[in-house]
Amino acid sequence: MAVFWYILISVLAVSLISFIGVFFLALKKEILDKLLDLFISFACGSLLGGAFFHLLPESMDKLGNSTFVWVAIAFLMFFVLEKFFLWRHCHQQHCDVHAFSYLNLIGDGIHNFIDGTVIAAAFLTNLALGFSTTLAVIFHEIPQEIGDFSILIYGGWSRKKALIFNFLSALPAVVGALIIYFFSHQFLGYVAFLLPFAAGGFLYIAATDLIPQLHKKNTISKSILQFIALTSGLVLMWLL
Repeated sequence: MAVFWYILISVLAVSLISFIGVFFLALKKEILDKLLDLFISFACGSLLGGAFFHLLPESMDKLGNSTFVWVAIAFLMFFVLEKFFLWRHCHQQHCDVHAFSYLNLIGDGIHNFIDGTVIAAAFLTNLALGFSTTLAVIFHEIPQEIGDFSILIYGGWSRKKALIFNFLSALPAVVGALIIYFFSHQFLGYVAFLLPFAAGGFLYIAATDLIPQLHKKNTISKSILQFIALTSGLVLMWLL
């Protein structure tokens, strides 16, 4: 029963991050850009560390060499979701911002549902993996939720409405976690496959969304700070 509460508290903590955007609206743009840059760097390190130091070794122990096949499949699935269903970004030159704000909410809800299933599967594997996976999710959710909140504001939403709906899009994490927990006996043989799937997702987000964002800041001082923050994320996950 203790595992249930660990899972529930973890996914609720991840969901509450959706309110973080309100704390950054009062900041000057220059300060926000600097903080966001460090958050992205740290998130990138935590995602890579979560994948390489925790999810992949645990998956190898359970699935053997087939782990890498499932990581590749997950990587491709995330590519398809983002490329063809406009998961997080609008890549069209003439994008209807208002329409995309709704698409972003739907995509974010799917993303959070997957996060919830991954967190629950990790805790059902062992507590240490559950905690490290939760931290990795939290660290990459912070810059993402700031971005999601900004998209809704830019799309014409009021701050109150944006906060409420951004939080509602985070709640599928709870649903996903509860499904895995209560029906794990039915899916017990498949829960292990969520580990390489999560690793593939973490690697995809770090490689295609976060690292390209970091390369836009090319000054020596910013690059050094990025490297320190990224390395800190890696070291933290290794210590866990």
